[in-house]
Amino acid sequence: MENHPIDLVSIANELEAFVQTCVPDSTSVSKYGGTLFTLKPEEKEGQFCGVFVYSAHVQLSLSHGPLLKDERKILKGTGKYRRHVNFKSQDQIDYAYLKELIIQAASF
Repeated sequence: MENHPIDLVSIANELEAFVQTCVPDSTSVSKYGGTLFTLKPEEKEGQFCGVFVYSAHVQLSLSHGPLLKDERKILKGTGKYRRHVNFKSQDQIDYAYLKELIIQAASF
């Protein structure tokens, strides 16, 4: 997470810790320039979300995104397998709602 504003790094650290509390059995793996969370570290299919720091925001990416029940429609993207939500500040994060999405993604 080098060369990123400290507030973005703080948001990423907070999100990573939050994912770990939502899915305590998960393992974090540094990959693709961010942190992936998996229930099966030895298999790609076990990955259910990731946290990535970009120059202007932090992204929480969720596997099985098109299948997730997202009543508030906060997930963005058109990929076949993933959806994401971007955060520019800590106060944008609705932890209760994100927990529901993270747990859904981990359940696949």
